[in-house]
Amino acid sequence: MKPPAPPASTTPEGPNLVPTRPARPVFRRLAPTALALGAFSLGGATPAGAPRPSVAAAFGTQYRGVFSPDRVRALTVLPGGTVTFDVIDHAESESEARPSAGELERLAPGRWQWTAPAEPGLYPIQVVAAGGTDSVTLQAFVIVPYDRLEGERLNGYRIGRYPASPRRGPSGYGPPAGFIEVTAENENVLVSPHFQLKQFLCKQPAGSRKYVVLDERLLLALEHVLERVNEAGHRASTFHVMSGYRTPAYNRSIGNVRYSQHLWGAAADIFVDENGDGAMDDLNRDGRSDVHDADVLHRLIDAAATAPDSRGLIGGLGRYPATASHGPFVHLDVRGHRARW
Repeated sequence: MKPPAPPASTTPEGPNLVPTRPARPVFRRLAPTALALGAFSLGGATPAGAPRPSVAAAFGTQYRGVFSPDRVRALTVLPGGTVTFDVIDHAESESEARPSAGELERLAPGRWQWTAPAEPGLYPIQVVAAGGTDSVTLQAFVIVPYDRLEGERLNGYRIGRYPASPRRGPSGYGPPAGFIEVTAENENVLVSPHFQLKQFLCKQPAGSRKYVVLDERLLLALEHVLERVNEAGHRASTFHVMSGYRTPAYNRSIGNVRYSQHLWGAAADIFVDENGDGAMDDLNRDGRSDVHDADVLHRLIDAAATAPDSRGLIGGLGRYPATASHGPFVHLDVRGHRARW
């Protein structure tokens, strides 16, 4: 069933460099990642109440101040940019990092700095435990810099104009650093254990080349919430992302607020849809799909937000009833402060 139209919701170099192959983007899942990905299937579903396959590795990774044990993580970096990441809760001196391209420098046991290639694309980095017993895949996207826009378009794809930071209120609302280029070759790649890149695309019309902004923290928040929903006895292999990233142009066309978190890839309008009918599942088991099911999901997410392992990721949370163009859903974002509606 065709997804419903989204609504207007408010809201360096040194002796330790590791040689790698020529910098060519990898638009497929590498065979070595099977260990990391084989414990679950995106398309499958776990019966309600049954133990869920583990998507947590025997160790965790941390970068940009955020830790996660997930076997699949996404990161974004500008061409030639660097990112430092650590292995946590493991024998750091025995772990390995294997980049598919770029330059990798070991800074200390369990700590590396990766310098990205100059060409935008997907360059997975596999972090492997001692003896190859477990691994984590970092889906490293080298983004297309924002300054490559020509007017309001990027290679023909309309972005629009980002608003300047407001004079009052939170700063940091300027343009993003850049965009992930989404193609037929990479759109199905997992960016977290249960979510694919294509799920976060803007719903505006596009050709073969599309672009998305994706806040890595949003993926962590969604995975955290998904686990809690299943623990509560609801069957959810993933969430239906009704609206993820929105370009400023599209956001304006649907009458959404100027500083919507969707513009920075920091929000998702979601619902549970295991039967594939394009609407919220009957979570309260009253035989209907309505706002009361959104209430169930809202309460579960709100509780998950206060759990010790939530890492303070979930900021905004709101629930919406059905309209003529969409069913009930819940808005979740990682705005950095609490907001509820």
